[in-house]
Amino acid sequence: MNRQEKQALWDAVHAGKAIDNSTAFAVLKASHGELAEILHAAHNVTSRRFGNEVSLCSIANVRSGNCSENCSFCAQSSHFNGVPAPKYPLMSVDEIRKCAEKGGKAPVEFFSYVTSGRALEDKSLGNVCEAVSGMDSSKESFNHCASLGCLSFESLMKLKDSGVTRYHHNLESSESFFPSVCTTHTYAERIRTVRDARRAGLQVCCGGLLGLGENLEQRVELAVAIAAEKVDSIPLNFLVPIPGTPMEDCPQLEPLEILLTIAMFRLVNPDSEVRMAAGRGALRSLQSYIFHAGCNGLMVGDFLTVSGQGLENDLTMLSDLGLKVKRKD
Repeated sequence: MNRQEKQALWDAVHAGKAIDNSTAFAVLKASHGELAEILHAAHNVTSRRFGNEVSLCSIANVRSGNCSENCSFCAQSSHFNGVPAPKYPLMSVDEIRKCAEKGGKAPVEFFSYVTSGRALEDKSLGNVCEAVSGMDSSKESFNHCASLGCLSFESLMKLKDSGVTRYHHNLESSESFFPSVCTTHTYAERIRTVRDARRAGLQVCCGGLLGLGENLEQRVELAVAIAAEKVDSIPLNFLVPIPGTPMEDCPQLEPLEILLTIAMFRLVNPDSEVRMAAGRGALRSLQSYIFHAGCNGLMVGDFLTVSGQGLENDLTMLSDLGLKVKRKD
């Protein structure tokens, strides 16, 4: 970064504002020797806005596989043969509740119900709503979240009325790169779902997947698009290539590139949670650095089709860093 870029970075940090596009691009291109300063800037923003609390979340895959969509990274798509991913229909109401009871034993602020497919509608949506509404919210230690595809506004209202407080729906990639990721639905549909979730009175969790072959400008484009939606939480996933998918030969991003990417998203989105989700293993020994890079959220436990790091290991890491686990309000 040149002197003007560093000045623009720190001016934004001190003013509590987002960095502009050119500064965001400069952050992604920063050298190894500039990493410490960028992490310092990102951590400054995070600690000022969120203190030393970290929000944990976990998920349950309540319907898996046989997805009609052709997202090129996903093991659950029916378009790709020979992919080692579980396939099962939507769980029963009782099974969904048992998943929540089990997941809620961890110190998570949010527990999310996730389904494969374009959208969960009609009776299937009713099952999720019935499962949530039948639980005793006064005894639960977590908030309910759902990730059920491109739902209609009416369906999102039903979720809200059932007791779900947050809806997760990633943009996945930038608008300019999205056609390289998926052709069975549009970027505009994903934006519409995010906006309808907000209109329905739900908190919104909206991030993306990095390392799909997008260029640095497209990473900035995604961060800026998410900033425009003013979402509550931004989950950042880093590709774990799965055999049998079109992305199976994509190389995983290197640790320093991942840290710079997290920092860029934090600096473009100073008021939103930045949550580390899938792909954390690519950081190897630098996993704890995500909190210096701007994360104040963490997905724990297993993910949809890949394993997590182990809850006890994560809690130990947070304790060693002097970070507190945020709980349900």
